[in-house]
Amino acid sequence: MKRKRIAGVCIALAAVVLAGTFAVSGNNTKDKNHVEIINVSYDPTREFYEAYNKIFSKYWKEETGQSVDVIQSHGGSGKQALEISNGLPADVATLALEYDIDAIRNAGLIDKGWIDEYPDDSAPYTSTIVFLVRKGNPKNIHDWDDLTKDGVGVITPNPKTSGGARWNYMAAWAYANEKYNGNETEMKAFIKKLYRNVLVLDSGARGATTSFVENGQGDVLIEAFLSVRDNPDDYEIVTPGISILAQPSVAVVDENVKKHDNAEAAKAYLKYLYSDEAQELIAENYYRPIDQTILKKHADTFDLKVKLTTIKDFGGWDAVQKKHFADGGVFDEIYEE
Repeated sequence: MKRKRIAGVCIALAAVVLAGTFAVSGNNTKDKNHVEIINVSYDPTREFYEAYNKIFSKYWKEETGQSVDVIQSHGGSGKQALEISNGLPADVATLALEYDIDAIRNAGLIDKGWIDEYPDDSAPYTSTIVFLVRKGNPKNIHDWDDLTKDGVGVITPNPKTSGGARWNYMAAWAYANEKYNGNETEMKAFIKKLYRNVLVLDSGARGATTSFVENGQGDVLIEAFLSVRDNPDDYEIVTPGISILAQPSVAVVDENVKKHDNAEAAKAYLKYLYSDEAQELIAENYYRPIDQTILKKHADTFDLKVKLTTIKDFGGWDAVQKKHFADGGVFDEIYEE
């Protein structure tokens, strides 16, 4: 088999830089007119939170009289969870999946019961996994089977480091589950064939998008709607017959906000994600609003009829992580460099 390259980024260096930035600027707890929040998030959310920070800052100023600065950090979701657990001073974690928030909780930094802190299991938006293909769909890609064909180059991040990549993998697994009626031998063979076509496993979604869009690699990018927003004339979206309801999770990092004395602002920062203004912004950034009225307003963007499985259909994230992504799990079994 042709050897594949697993690309990586130096997340640890970014953590040191961010920690240094925090140390220099600090959460100025003595200044009642100013507060800072550090939001540690996953790869694809950079543009959304840049826009959201502006509307939250305006809201918070009107509500409290305080100005607020938000420092952002982005990377593969699993890597970001590890960095927070190892000391990255996040006030809020806005990561790709529940499992990554639980990893921070297990490190003693987030209180138990975080998932009930905000509505809808503390998931203010969702997403589905789709295919981004080049304009005109030259490889005639319509569903998961097409990603296993000879000559089709697939781009997706590494599920060992990227939460978004785990959603991609599980969406493919859901399709295989239905196609082969739960026969795991055939399901594994299908997933193995798909990953043979993966040209590069970047560590996060941002790197995968760069590989596909900027570097021109591959014929299809497995993702969640995002790249087409900046390149509508060059790419198009293909919605597979079966996908998965991806539920990114948010949580306050309780131990850090106690140290930084900014718990009120940090909690409000996450709560305001459920406001009408934020939900509209979520839709504009190609995430699916939790607010069903706003979601339906954007039905021309989101396929509301696609068949969606959930991670609970496979036993929840603890079971899925152990079975598929832990060392020696199914992914290690089927993926060959």
